[in-house]
Amino acid sequence: MAQHDSSHVASSQKALMMEMKSLQEEPVEGFKITLVDEADLYNWEVAIFGPPNTHYEGGYFKARMKFPMDYPYSPPAFRFLTKMWHPNIYENGDVCISILHPPVDDPQSGELPSERWNPTQNVRTILLSVISLLNEPNTFSPANVDASVMYRKWRDSKGKDREYVEIIRKQVLATKAEAERDGVKVPTTLAEYCVRTRAPPTDEGSDLFYDYYYDDDDVDDADGDCCYDEDDSGNEES
Repeated sequence: MAQHDSSHVASSQKALMMEMKSLQEEPVEGFKITLVDEADLYNWEVAIFGPPNTHYEGGYFKARMKFPMDYPYSPPAFRFLTKMWHPNIYENGDVCISILHPPVDDPQSGELPSERWNPTQNVRTILLSVISLLNEPNTFSPANVDASVMYRKWRDSKGKDREYVEIIRKQVLATKAEAERDGVKVPTTLAEYCVRTRAPPTDEGSDLFYDYYYDDDDVDDADGDCCYDEDDSGNEES
């Protein structure tokens, strides 16, 4: 049994190191990644910059990704540390999204097995899914019912009911102090947001910068959100 565990650890560490290397060589905009502890490959700190021209513009949202010892055969957990008001984020910050659910056949969930985690997914597809989820909530079987009701009111009123938007803007403003404390300049224009930033030299640690693309193929593949319902993607008017 011990040998089995150690082989899992060795292969998961190799997978995580390869992902880190891939993300250094192909940086992606909109994200900043660090290891919580340089000696621990299994805990990543994620900073998400709110995309310009969305409700989240100017925001600096922190999250943690915790990888299991048998990664990539099991999915990591993704939890926001920053307070988030969103239909698909629980009050404790856990993100409810199909790509992070283990690949079991559960007809009760409303999810297809193909929408759930599989070993071909990676950190990049998770981040694309999360940014897509922020911009297009799924309100079918939500994680935060009150946020979902409020989002639907905003959407169905074509933006006249602004309660949902105002809460998000307040949360965005509240993140400015933390960005200042961390010495982080949050991009507020598309030009700043889309600058490709190479990972810094190794002596500065493992700071990595990601980007996010609106690449339809990537987003389609990565977009199975919690209890996803095609007719309720969140953007179409009911």
